[in-house]
Amino acid sequence: MRLMTILSIFCLACACACVGDDGEVVWFEEVAAERGLVFTHESGHDRAYYMPEAVGGGAALFDMDGDGDLDAYLVQSGKLTAAPDGRPGNRLFRNTGGGRFEDVTAGSGADDRGYGMGVVAGDYDADGDIDLYVTNLGPNVLLRNEGGGRFSDRTEETGSGHPGWGTSAVFCDVDRDGDLDLFVANYLHWSRENENDCYSPTGEPSYCGPRSYKSPEMDTFYRNRGDGTFADETLQAGFGDAFGNGLGVVCADFDGDDWPDLFVANDGTLNQLWVNRAGQRFENDALLRGVASDEEGQAKAGMGVVVADVDDDQDLDLLVGNLHLEGDSFHRNEGNFFSDSTAAAGLALVSRPFTRFGMGWVDFDNDGRLDLYQANGRVKHHADSYTDDPFAEPNLLFRGTPAGRWEEVLPRGGVEPNLLYTSRAAAFGDVDGDGGQDILVVNRDGPAHLLHNVAPRGHWIEFRVPAGAAVVEGAAISAMLDGRRIRRDVRTSFSYLASNSPWVHFGLGSAERLDDVSVRWPDGTTETLGTLEANTRVTLERGKPPRVETLPAPSGG
Repeated sequence: MRLMTILSIFCLACACACVGDDGEVVWFEEVAAERGLVFTHESGHDRAYYMPEAVGGGAALFDMDGDGDLDAYLVQSGKLTAAPDGRPGNRLFRNTGGGRFEDVTAGSGADDRGYGMGVVAGDYDADGDIDLYVTNLGPNVLLRNEGGGRFSDRTEETGSGHPGWGTSAVFCDVDRDGDLDLFVANYLHWSRENENDCYSPTGEPSYCGPRSYKSPEMDTFYRNRGDGTFADETLQAGFGDAFGNGLGVVCADFDGDDWPDLFVANDGTLNQLWVNRAGQRFENDALLRGVASDEEGQAKAGMGVVVADVDDDQDLDLLVGNLHLEGDSFHRNEGNFFSDSTAAAGLALVSRPFTRFGMGWVDFDNDGRLDLYQANGRVKHHADSYTDDPFAEPNLLFRGTPAGRWEEVLPRGGVEPNLLYTSRAAAFGDVDGDGGQDILVVNRDGPAHLLHNVAPRGHWIEFRVPAGAAVVEGAAISAMLDGRRIRRDVRTSFSYLASNSPWVHFGLGSAERLDDVSVRWPDGTTETLGTLEANTRVTLERGKPPRVETLPAPSGG
């Protein structure tokens, strides 16, 4: 009987699935323009190869207005040599329902005109509205959500406008005092005056790598005072003990002591794992725990980073995306250390020809196993090109398997026809509320893509925590599914220059419920939730029974 149920669901899903010209199942359809999400990133490149042009721009999926769907914020760059008022500015899009968007930038106060890099969303002042912190080449900007689709620049009064080259950032309550602290990864000390002349392997002018500058920048840590302002405690907290060319960052409790740690992916320098010592000081244990480099001791070009429990052992594993000709770095958490399991996981060879930036471990087909999406784009000229854009590459999609490996999905990137752009940020979330996880991709000097999930899918459950509940970032929800205990966490900051949906998604496959559900809050307190039925949205508030809303059955997109 169970076999017949599984076969019935599979056949129904396949009947709804989109099939490519070669008979391969398509997982995504690109719908940005038809859904009203019209944005083209501009690097400002003309003739000179200024390095900052190679690495922007960012994106956020967040609930701006508390209406229960995901709005979008897209970070623009513009021309490096232009004054701020001569740049196009960032764009804010309101989700009007069903994953359709309206550009509401005008009059919103959200159109920062710095040379933009990334963005992180979080309620820094605990007023129930989600704010935005934008990283730039030059002073970063904190945009306070005033409600009604309006934002105000509170950078100066909060003391959070670091003037360097900020890249990825994370809001995280590192001292467990109930408000969000802020960590900013910085890249390197750069100016037009100290720019170098570099060349590609083919002999033509191209962008330099970070080793050409030999000027890594210290990252920045802001402790939230609890009164709407921040104190720069970078040195006091120990972050001056190691420098790197920071591009990606995640905040997660890697050692299970209920204090959130910080991992920084560095470009061409050793990665850092900042282990939290009771919220006051951090120590870099990356070398000791095996995540500073690959298994051969090589410091790779770390860019995008993602963290999740991929092997169902209830601790958090780590994946770092790297440069062309460098395999990914999959660090499996073994308790007190990490093992480089990249080859065993099937990720050593397929990704090597590409340069990977945005990335996410997400269950796109709702089968209960995490898949992998990687947004790719070159930073140097190669002898061959896919398109007239010499930096464009296809993105990659991998299916998670019961064997603990990932297998590439074709057509490449899960889309047809192939999308060939220079991709940077990738943000993940269900923008239309249909139970499938979608992707927002920013493309350097190209249109943003909204990849609508049309994959054949199983059942699901989504967990939500009310906006403004700062102490839930990092909360771990676990449950029994088909004899496995699986774990998914509340985590918005991962990928590259991106802020992702705060809502926790469980794919269930053919199962009709999750059993023995529990939530472990960041301070170590655990609450049991019992059994929850499939195709529901569950709102969690600490100390209260879950509120359950029934969702539509699986549709396959």
